[in-house]
Amino acid sequence: MKLKDIRTKRWFRILSNRYVLVLIIFAFWMFFLDSNSWLIHHELDQEINELETNKKYYQKEIAKDKTVIEKLNDSFELESYARQNYYMKRPDEDIFIIEYDTID
Repeated sequence: MKLKDIRTKRWFRILSNRYVLVLIIFAFWMFFLDSNSWLIHHELDQEINELETNKKYYQKEIAKDKTVIEKLNDSFELESYARQNYYMKRPDEDIFIIEYDTID
């Protein structure tokens, strides 16, 4: 094809219009090169979603911890928690820790 043949094509006339060229350059700049580009906004949206899921997880953990703290206000619950998790004992008791072998 010769240059004259290409110039007569409709798509070439539309794309060679200076307003269309400026619009294409502007759109390219805004989507990829600008400091507030679409790519950066997309990354920030993903980060916000991750932080929201972390927030939900930690709120659930806080609720669990609050229930444990409320239970530990009772002296019997506090004693059983200390015995189970920290292997504490009364002065006249002996503790036997039994470990199970999980090998088949």
